[in-house]
Amino acid sequence: MKTIGYVEDNDAIRENYAECFMEAGFQVIAFGEAESALEAFKKSMPDLLLLDIGLGHQRDAGLQLCLEIRKFNDTVPIIFLTSHDKDYEKISGLRLGADDYITKDADIDYVIVRIETLMRRIQALQNASGSEVPAASEGNTTELSLDHNTYQAWWQGELLDLSLTQFWILDELQKGAGQLCSHAALMKAANIVVEPNTIVAHVKSIRSSFKKVDADFDNIRTVRGVGYQWLEKSH
Repeated sequence: MKTIGYVEDNDAIRENYAECFMEAGFQVIAFGEAESALEAFKKSMPDLLLLDIGLGHQRDAGLQLCLEIRKFNDTVPIIFLTSHDKDYEKISGLRLGADDYITKDADIDYVIVRIETLMRRIQALQNASGSEVPAASEGNTTELSLDHNTYQAWWQGELLDLSLTQFWILDELQKGAGQLCSHAALMKAANIVVEPNTIVAHVKSIRSSFKKVDADFDNIRTVRGVGYQWLEKSH
């Protein structure tokens, strides 16, 4: 049975969601504030985390909690489940390392599907061992290597720091090298339904990961208002 770590300061909301998650077959460890949650997660990390953004009197406590968690664990899937629906809040959450962002007006069945999807994606990571660069596969460039068993990507032999959602966006881009990938196509590839600005935030994070390895990286072209292209570079 998979365990969800759930941080929500509203008692009624926390209890209602926790009950739904348990009915769906998950074990739930729930917290009402960030401090106790962080201490518990440092001792034992659940299989997936659900965080609210506003906790108590702190409007961005959930964002800070996400940042602290990513300092010692960069693989646990994190989903923001919150009433905060501003684009800048979604972008901030994704930049801090969250894999998904869901507002509380979403149907509970949709929330559960998102959780189950991320759980399935990390199963291969849990079973895999090592992180050696895989041999180039069909569709991969000599500089970019993707491992679909561990959901990891390498650029010029260096491991990229990508979330699971970002891995699938990158995978879709490089599969259609030279072709335009619309925001809708990238959403479908990552199995998420979000506003275009959220895809924009993910692509910015992907670019940032590449630039940490290669300061001259510019293989992702933006077509404003439409989508993105993966560009092969001649040497």
